[in-house]
Amino acid sequence: MVSIKDLSTLKDEDLILPPDVDAATLKSAFKELSRIVGSENIDILTKEHMMPDEEGHYFNLPREHDLFYVLEKDTFLASAVVSPKNTEEVSAIVKLANKVLLPLWPISRGRNLGYGGAAPRLRGSVVLDMGKQMNRVLEVDGESATCLLEPGVSYFDLYDHLQNNGYKHLWIDNPDLGGGSVVGNALDRGAGYTPYGEHFSMHCGMEVVLPTGEVTRTGMGALPGNNTWQAFQYGYGPYPDGIFTQSNFGIVTKMGFWLMPDPGGYQSYLFSFPKDSDLPAIVEIVRVLRLRMIIQNAPTIRNTLIDAAVLGPKSKYTSKTGVLSDEDIDKIAKEIGVGRWNVYGAMYGPKELRDIQWGAIKTAFLTIPGAIYTFPEDVEKGAEAKVIHMRADTLKGLPNTYELGWLNWTGPKGSLLGFSPISPTTGPDAIKQYNMVKRRFFEFGFDYIGTFVVGWRELHHIVCLTFDKTDPESRRKAHRCIELLIDDAAKEGYGEYRTHLCFMDQIASVYNWNGNSSLRFNETLKDSLDPNGILAPGKSGIWPKRLRGRGFEIQRTQKYEDSEGNNGVSTNSSGNVEGSRL
Repeated sequence: MVSIKDLSTLKDEDLILPPDVDAATLKSAFKELSRIVGSENIDILTKEHMMPDEEGHYFNLPREHDLFYVLEKDTFLASAVVSPKNTEEVSAIVKLANKVLLPLWPISRGRNLGYGGAAPRLRGSVVLDMGKQMNRVLEVDGESATCLLEPGVSYFDLYDHLQNNGYKHLWIDNPDLGGGSVVGNALDRGAGYTPYGEHFSMHCGMEVVLPTGEVTRTGMGALPGNNTWQAFQYGYGPYPDGIFTQSNFGIVTKMGFWLMPDPGGYQSYLFSFPKDSDLPAIVEIVRVLRLRMIIQNAPTIRNTLIDAAVLGPKSKYTSKTGVLSDEDIDKIAKEIGVGRWNVYGAMYGPKELRDIQWGAIKTAFLTIPGAIYTFPEDVEKGAEAKVIHMRADTLKGLPNTYELGWLNWTGPKGSLLGFSPISPTTGPDAIKQYNMVKRRFFEFGFDYIGTFVVGWRELHHIVCLTFDKTDPESRRKAHRCIELLIDDAAKEGYGEYRTHLCFMDQIASVYNWNGNSSLRFNETLKDSLDPNGILAPGKSGIWPKRLRGRGFEIQRTQKYEDSEGNNGVSTNSSGNVEGSRL
């Protein structure tokens, strides 16, 4: 990165120009931004000043491009990174951006692994780093079990704050990796694994800078002098909070959350199942137990290889470089002491309550032939923790980074591309999705690494495609594989709940009921709230009027055609688009 003090040394052609902004205007904007945030809080980017691959990792993420780039490294490249310290500076930056049509891309901590990291969707955007300085735990109410956070607060930060400031009776809920932003994860509708695992559902109140620079508060925060901003979610009138998730309609500068009081007891467990074909029966059992709230949290149904990958690279288990066979995976399962499918869950509450829950859970799962159960305290940790101990921490809301291990499945400093379709929680849907993904992964030479996370009524299928970003052919295969899977899934009625930057337009195109009415509605909101189109253009496939249809959308690599030569989009008798066909 280049200091603002050295701006004059850069040639105009070195700048990463966003659309409709010339070099002189961009340089002038950079100078004005430095006056707003201070010269030490703005860095200028060129292609030559991107972070070298060998320096980037989870604890040293590039803020200007995707750590795990799938296309070219500079496809999603920022023109600068700016770090405001408060809401007032964010508002001033947004007002300036409107004057010069400067696109902004807000991030919290930039750890959006597998989905684009900190990189902006539109090349030349200014990354607005909300996490560098805006990282305070603003309030904690120990009686109501609530908190108010800035975007830079990570799960580690929140946990440490509670432990060190007299709030040990409050638990947090964290996803698999604890270094991400609590606010950012909720805004991307991420999830964890305690009973408070639906993160956006557990938020309560926001402060938002709108695309014009105006500041607003949602819920009870709209009432001056209120005392329930973090206690009651809705306030009065329409409830706008949802439109600020996975969107480009505002910048959240403060966000409230409900915290989980210590439930008075905790016990995690593992059920292992010996056969790959056990998946449908497992899902059917989990659905019934989850709906009846016998299982209180979001359990995970993990395949052998995701557990193996956490513990070591592929080369630790085999000399094979191709896709592993069932026999290979059976051997690995035996070596690490897990099944072909493994349910990690937990019970919360006093022992008397847990004993009742356990009786029902154990009876249900042991109806599957060969099923066995294990408690973490019955497994010796040894020099390194086993996956059962890692999951025990995560399900208790103890932030960690254990799951980083599977990034290196294909080699050191591996890369990740996520694929996350949603389905009903049924056995037939689970096996259909599993076979669909395995078929494509086999076609492109990737091992299936995945887990099914059971929410209230839906099944999140979290698929981890690991590839070598330094190999153009590996990147091409990874991109094409997910591109095909998106349309495979849509054909069966499955849609992704979040995605990588390079697939946002494609996924927006398959959510196309009634002539793409959902996207048209979002575009109407965008044009009303952001008439100059400066905030996160292209986020979730939502482009402002100024940039819409000008070639910034990323099209599929090639058209999909069915056996009759149609273009892959079929309509029913009423003319509604039904989805892509392969």
